[in-house]
Amino acid sequence: MGMPLTIPAQLLPADGRFGAGPSKVRPEQVAALAAAGATVLGTSHRQPPVKNLVARIRTGLASLFSLPDGYEVVLGNGGSTAFWEVATACLVERRAQHASFGEFGAKFAAATARAPFLAAPDVRRAEPGSVALLAASSDDGAEGDGVDVYATPHNETSTGAMITPTRVPGGGLMLIDATSGAGALPVDVAQTDVYYFAPQKVFAADGGLWLAIASPAAIERAARIEAAAPQSGRWVPEFLSFTTALTNSRLDQTLNTPAVATLVMLADQVEWLLGQGGLEWSVARTRESAAHLYGWAEERDFATPFVADPAHRSTVVGTVDLDASIDAKRVVAELRANGVYDVFPYRKLGRNQLRVGMFPAVDPADVEALTASVDYVVANLS
Repeated sequence: MGMPLTIPAQLLPADGRFGAGPSKVRPEQVAALAAAGATVLGTSHRQPPVKNLVARIRTGLASLFSLPDGYEVVLGNGGSTAFWEVATACLVERRAQHASFGEFGAKFAAATARAPFLAAPDVRRAEPGSVALLAASSDDGAEGDGVDVYATPHNETSTGAMITPTRVPGGGLMLIDATSGAGALPVDVAQTDVYYFAPQKVFAADGGLWLAIASPAAIERAARIEAAAPQSGRWVPEFLSFTTALTNSRLDQTLNTPAVATLVMLADQVEWLLGQGGLEWSVARTRESAAHLYGWAEERDFATPFVADPAHRSTVVGTVDLDASIDAKRVVAELRANGVYDVFPYRKLGRNQLRVGMFPAVDPADVEALTASVDYVVANLS
């Protein structure tokens, strides 16, 4: 590649972190972690200091999402990947319908397809760069195998496409994978039964934890399935038990020892978002960043927004294709050499593309500086 380019300092972002997850961590979160070092880190998660952290998180999320009556915030170990298995074991009664328009919707569909106690899922697929939408099922499976769970990503991290969560008419639990969108995309959680996510995106913490906002219907479904599991031939390990996670969450704890540092950073981020103006503020901030990124791409002859429909372009994870004459890997490498990090595309997508995390911790001014830096690199490639 030769000597890396030197991007003029006045063009560079003040903070060069644009990862789609793990995402930028604010200095104040690191300071909160340091402050907790001697009092919380390395102490029992069954004791008040850590339980108080969990209580702050649950209370803060309830406020951030304006929870309807009866909805509860549930925490569990293992991240969103573990939650797909929890949902498969405890929330799908007979058959699930999945919207699959990227890597993560497809992975949940694969989880329910593997379950020997469930009927084959109804998978609605769309090519990356577009979205698949859920639709009311006509119960066209075998007798008794009608769809009772509808599942879709809110935001597909791998492709930068998003939808608006809306209930499917006619019943069935609505399960929304909001891992990369929760806390920065608009949502009416009353349109969902389980709105679940992990803390390493908008909430700028580390992974290994799942969080779910659960409706009374979802709580009842899990309790009924788990109670009948021994007789029905369904095995629900304690680690994958939604009801066990709920019971522990009501005590402000998790089944297994959590990463306490994650709880510290998560609590600080939730309270920061609330202090800035809550979900409305966060949505507006990420929209500002996205409007600039996509507008910039549309104005350049070497760049194009990957998601064709503007209504489905994510405001938290932006994807931009580069012209075939420009090596996106080279652009990414030149940016990294100048302290601008993690704008590479999703590895399995395999496109000549930039992917930009625009979570609320990212200053919109830094997104503007990022595009100015890309302009400089493209103009000076040889």
